[in-house]
Amino acid sequence: MRTRAGARILADLHNHSCLSPCGSLENSPALLARTAASRGITMMALTDHNSTRNCPAFAQACSNEGIIPVFGAETTTAEEVHVLSLFGDLAAAIDWGDLLYAHLPDIANDPDRVGDQPIVDVDENILAFEERFLLSAVSLTLDEVCRLTLERGGLCIPAHIDRPVNSIASQLGFLPDSPFSALEVTRVPPMIDTRDLPLICSSDAHYPDDIARRWISFAGRPTPQTAPFDDLVHAVKNRLFETSILEPR
Repeated sequence: MRTRAGARILADLHNHSCLSPCGSLENSPALLARTAASRGITMMALTDHNSTRNCPAFAQACSNEGIIPVFGAETTTAEEVHVLSLFGDLAAAIDWGDLLYAHLPDIANDPDRVGDQPIVDVDENILAFEERFLLSAVSLTLDEVCRLTLERGGLCIPAHIDRPVNSIASQLGFLPDSPFSALEVTRVPPMIDTRDLPLICSSDAHYPDDIARRWISFAGRPTPQTAPFDDLVHAVKNRLFETSILEPR
């Protein structure tokens, strides 16, 4: 999907569907896309925990709603740091999900304790239930996740780096010297040294009310042949974006 050359894009780059056990079962890919469109978002990422298996339904849902899809996952690294790996291509995201699954511990999900993990189609029909517990840490380190994401042409963005759990601040206490594309923060300024990397904000939506509460905006380049994901990469790399966080919160 392409936008009009030079059009302003509002991008929400961190969201969970019903596949994430900590997310609401209401958050189908279709609802995510529909709600995002109704709230003015024009580019949206699906980033379930350690899985991309709801990305095919998300691709169709975004097409139905006129949303530019970004595909990926929120990986829990071996250090239990959450990291966003984002791709503009569905096939690349599916490949990423397969890689994560190969490194995910074979620990069974317990729906009674943490919730179901349904894989759905665009019409919200349940196709299967993911049986492995998706909140486990994979056996890939933070550096490995970063390297492998970048090798596949993706953006690697440590998630909510200033939160007290599953963040770089909580797990490491410092920002390692890795070639991250950007850092996701929940407040400005964050309470950790960011090494002057680009700072983005996203909704991290687990429930419908959270969709489109935070975003970045940037202008698509005035070249009709440029894919929107490439425009996103360009905007992040060159800091040509604005965030919805304007002051500490």
